[in-house]
Formats: sequence, structure tokens, C-alpha cells
Amino acid sequence: MKTSSIITLIAIAMTLSAVSSRAAEKLDELKKEVPAAIESFKRADSTLTPFFEKAAGYAVFPNVGKGGVVIGGAHGQGLVYERDQLVGKASMTQATVGAQIGGQVFREVIFFETKEALDAFKQSKFEMNAQVSAVAAAEGAAKNAKYREGVLVFTRAIKGLMAEASVGGQKFKFEAIEPSAK
Repeated sequence: MKTSSIITLIAIAMTLSAVSSRAAEKLDELKKEVPAAIESFKRADSTLTPFFEKAAGYAVFPNVGKGGVVIGGAHGQGLVYERDQLVGKASMTQATVGAQIGGQVFREVIFFETKEALDAFKQSKFEMNAQVSAVAAAEGAAKNAKYREGVLVFTRAIKGLMAEASVGGQKFKFEAIEPSAK
């Protein structure tokens, strides 16, 4: 084997190791951020607590960055729970078009009413569009909230300002977590 090939293999191995290490760091970071985000939602609306207890599962995205000028986008990572057991992590990507300007960071929690709705999410076959609207978490908002197609979404702004009248959708990618990483 040529020296250049060996150097290339070593560089690839080091890159993969760094990526794997960063993924583990991100998972550890999410494990700290998600419980704080859940508490933030519960403080904002105490009537949300039963949803965490009774849902077939839920996904929590503690920090979603969003911005746009006519064309916009958002991205965030979170953790997915089946009942109260951590089962995976997920990424959310959103694309929008329309009258919009600004940027913000928000939290999002998606509740799954049934195991079937959660399973569709876990198979990365889940998308949200204008048909599924999010409820801003505020005291009492959850009292009248209803699942739509087995899904209920709450958001909570953290910082920034975004003015928009746009259409778009969110796509999700699920990745199971190895039992040893939980």
C-alpha cells in the first residue's frame, strides 16, 4: 500500500472519529437541554403536563433556529421519547416562502397520540404542513388543544423576532439511539 493511501486512510479514520465524538457530545448536550425545555413548557402552561404523561410519545426540540427574508428556513435537533423512555434523536428542517423577515430561536414539542403516529415519525415518514398548526405555549392553551391526525404541536419562543405570513413545511429525520448511549 502506498504511503499516500495510508495517510488518506488515517485522515478518514480521524475525521470519522471526530464526527462520532461530536455526535456523542451533541447527544450529551441534548440530554441536558431537553429536560430544561420540558420544564419551560410546563412552566408556561401547567395544563401541558398530562400530555407528557399520556401521549404515546413525544419529540422535544430545545433550540430551533429560524430566519428568513421572503424565503426562510429553520433547523433544530431534539430527542424522541416513547412514553417516558428515550428512543432516539431527530432533526427538523423547515422551508418556507412568502412574506417574512427576521430571525428567532424557539422550542418545539410534538406529541403523538397513538403508537401508529409515533411509528410514522420514527420511520422518518413524518412531515408537517399548514394542516397541522402549532399552539403557542401559554397558561391554559393546552386545555382546548386537540390532536390532529394523531399529532399535537406546541412551540415556545426563546428569543428574536420573526414576522411572517408564509407557507411551508417541516421534515423530520429520526435516528434510533443505541441502548448503551441512553
